Amino acid sequence: MLTSTQISEIREHLEKAQNPVFFFDNDQDGLCSFLLLQRFIGRGRGIPIRSFPSMDKEYFRRVKELNADYVFILDKPLVAKGFFEEVEKENIPVVWIDHHQIDKSEIPESVYYYNPLFSEDKSSEPVTYLSYLITKKESDKWIALVGCISDKFLPDFFPDVKKEFPELLNNKKSPFEIFYESDFGKIARIFGFGLKDKTTNVINMLRFLMKVKSPFDVLEESPKNKTMHEHFEYVFSKYQKFFQKAIALEEENKEKILFFQYGGDMSISSDLSNELNFRFPNKIIVVVYISGVKANISVRGKKIKELVVKSIAGLENATGGGHEDAVGATVRIDDLEQFKKNLTELLE
Repeated sequence: MLTSTQISEIREHLEKAQNPVFFFDNDQDGLCSFLLLQRFIGRGRGIPIRSFPSMDKEYFRRVKELNADYVFILDKPLVAKGFFEEVEKENIPVVWIDHHQIDKSEIPESVYYYNPLFSEDKSSEPVTYLSYLITKKESDKWIALVGCISDKFLPDFFPDVKKEFPELLNNKKSPFEIFYESDFGKIARIFGFGLKDKTTNVINMLRFLMKVKSPFDVLEESPKNKTMHEHFEYVFSKYQKFFQKAIALEEENKEKILFFQYGGDMSISSDLSNELNFRFPNKIIVVVYISGVKANISVRGKKIKELVVKSIAGLENATGGGHEDAVGATVRIDDLEQFKKNLTELLE
């Protein structure tokens, strides 16, 4: 948990920032973290980080273009050294809020870094939850809940949101039950799929969400969110086709590991692996998205991180990391079968 002193420090940074830029991981936790902080101070621009696994040096260009006086990095465990070097040249403060396990020696001394895993009372709450502790804006609790359930976390303020919007929660109690079986979960999926749209539409979605008043304004289609709804329906239809193929594969193969591979013009590996993990909690879920010469891999399973890291060890240009039970990795397509073999052997 962040300390009260750290929370106060972050608030001071936010209040000092007159024209901040918020870089956030390209998922619901990152998005909701940005929304909470931006809506708290009423200023700043948000930019989703689409590069994987790290935030590239090229993102500094946006700092210059926007003439930012402060940089906030949210929910991103890896940031290129070159980015920090460029920001430091311009003497722009960087506040980095995260909840992933990383090597602290890689964090420049000039960066204000906050991570509950490095506090005395170690924890790994979503950055959305940390952002809510910082802002404490009652009217934005519903946004905070959206980000938290997307990261499989039920916050202590859940009863407050349930009391205010009982009809949107369908008496669901666990994070992923809410995510997959309630209207609040639909909001979360609208947010997540919305981030996969083209840049112009993502910018329009951010502008809409920076001013939206209630969850009903998101759920009910209107001229302001029509494009967002249309994109959600488009992506969700594609998602359902892949998901049903994965379900069929599981029914044919009752082994401990479910390997599902797909391709196309859109990566939804994290979304697929999360729901498959929810439906089959006792299985190791491995979803592979083929793109060019790379295979992007999303793995879910209890304490799976160490095994994934061992499975990619020695593979050329392979990367991987994340949480103990939810991991992302990238390997060359030529090394994919070796990765599968390594992981299978480690699980035996």
